[in-house]
Amino acid sequence: MPGRRMISAAAMSLCVLSSSACGATVAPSASASHAAVAVAPSSAAPAAPSSSAAPQSTVPEPTSTATSGGPQTAGEDSITEVFDYGNFADPTTFDNPWMPSVPGTQWTLEGSANVDEGRIKRRIVITITDLAKVIDGVRTVVAWERDYDGDQLIEAELAFFAQDDDATIWNMGEYPEEYEDGKYVESKSWLAGLEDAKAGIMMMADPQLATPSYSEGWGPKVGWTDRGRVFEMGCYTGVLVIDEFNRDEPDAHQLKYYASGVGIVRVGWAGANEDEQETMELVKVVHLAPDALVKARAAALALEAHAYVVSKSLYGQTEPAQQR
Repeated sequence: MPGRRMISAAAMSLCVLSSSACGATVAPSASASHAAVAVAPSSAAPAAPSSSAAPQSTVPEPTSTATSGGPQTAGEDSITEVFDYGNFADPTTFDNPWMPSVPGTQWTLEGSANVDEGRIKRRIVITITDLAKVIDGVRTVVAWERDYDGDQLIEAELAFFAQDDDATIWNMGEYPEEYEDGKYVESKSWLAGLEDAKAGIMMMADPQLATPSYSEGWGPKVGWTDRGRVFEMGCYTGVLVIDEFNRDEPDAHQLKYYASGVGIVRVGWAGANEDEQETMELVKVVHLAPDALVKARAAALALEAHAYVVSKSLYGQTEPAQQR
């Protein structure tokens, strides 16, 4: 999932990113009601392939304007993350340009993925709520995400992020619910500070090429061991590509594309063992009206209420989310 997880009101628009290796343009729709956000290419961008084209690995080819080292292998060096509890003066205000966050911002990404040996349509809707929740002693932003295969909801999730005083954004945990035929199946949740779980870096304050990988969180009880590293930047103005992987699957990689001031704009894949081969593109960004934000808050709180029922031993140890 893309968040796996925002922009100011003046910068919100309908955005489309071509599926070229390092992006192309983020262009406003004629129907967008907000100011445009443009991510200008360093050279003319190729046209996006038709939707009927067979999915291809999205490993970028090195160019004269960018450097790429390829997906990281299991044995490479890694950063030792230092989580300083005293370094969170205002953790729910984000000014990291790669993941700006404003309550009511909602992104819709659409694409496809391999499921049960077939290629299906996939849609993800990510909403930044006006809720905050304390996780491991740190006040976090609550994001609400819904994942659809076709028109069927297959997962709903609450994700928790906090920015430290240096502008590094930390992943503090997640509560996902999986569904089959509209019915709850299970939740593989982890929360920093509980069951040996630890916070990880979701976005570095100053991403740079040629830096080691970093943990995106550690949830050993549910097998959350995702890592990230800067894969490519600079081939198009304002675009950063993060390679996400875990060391148990060294040849399966998810590539996430971020536009400065916008957030996530595309999801791709790389590696011979990447079974889903999910590709997603940002198709819409809106800022919810007050009544719609109230409905989003209510939906997120309803999901949390269910978490207290089905995850008493974990989620039950936390205090309820509060409006911020």
